[in-house]
Amino acid sequence: MMWIKRNLFFVVGGILALGLLGAAGFYDYKSWKRNTVAFNNLNEVYKTLGDLTKQKPSASSENIEAAKQQETQLRDWIRQAGSYFRPIAPIPNPTNGLISNEMFADALHRTIDQLQRDAPNANVSILPQYSFSFEAQRSRVKFAPGGLNALATQLGEVKAISEILFAAGVNQLDGIQRARVSEDDVNGPPTDYLADNSVTNELAVMTPYTVTFRAFSHETAQVLAGFGSSPHGFIVKSIKVQPAGAGPTEPSPGMGGTPPLAPAPGAMPGKGGLQTVLQEQLLRVTIEVELVKLLSKN
Repeated sequence: MMWIKRNLFFVVGGILALGLLGAAGFYDYKSWKRNTVAFNNLNEVYKTLGDLTKQKPSASSENIEAAKQQETQLRDWIRQAGSYFRPIAPIPNPTNGLISNEMFADALHRTIDQLQRDAPNANVSILPQYSFSFEAQRSRVKFAPGGLNALATQLGEVKAISEILFAAGVNQLDGIQRARVSEDDVNGPPTDYLADNSVTNELAVMTPYTVTFRAFSHETAQVLAGFGSSPHGFIVKSIKVQPAGAGPTEPSPGMGGTPPLAPAPGAMPGKGGLQTVLQEQLLRVTIEVELVKLLSKN
């Protein structure tokens, strides 16, 4: 009890933050459910179609008509699911699909420079010269053969994730982690990478990412809403929340960031000179997200 009295602001602020995060989860539940239901329904339709192809029905007019109806249903589901799982364009994205070393190096530098400008414009702090998980490639002009297309795909996806964080106005972006897709990634800093890799099944490619940032509960809810409402098939797999630090975190000069909440007007001091005002704690949030990319069906 004595510890609670001495740390009253921390305890109450923690309870308030958890309550707001619960509200944020409920707020974003419908968006998650919409993506999940669409993907599960599509999976059921493909499974049904696969079971039908293994059967050997007679070529009667009734069976032919039923097959046409099922094909129509399948195409309808594909169109509906497609609106929730739109592909993210790779960077660069040449019309012929051939990416050269020079083309990727130029696109990488321009994209990182753009994100470094966008962060302070959105009041989001980032580390100086942060490479958004592409430190291993940033200083190169030649890249390991066979990995340029995968790197271009990831660059487009990392840019989309960063834009969700910037739009939410998080205080600070600590880092983005991605799967290794090139031999150049072997020598990159471990903090840029995940141990997991993309998984492909008969329906889609599922690519993992992890983002870590500092924010209050409102901005955290905005991040979840951003992933949930995105048309690109982002699915949040897990979220870990902990206090960002023991004391208030001041934003770096010129780097943006949301200042701590100000005391409410008219707050009266309590015993011992303490004000009876709640102050929300800054949180350090780690989100594991999976990007679902539907395979094209001919």
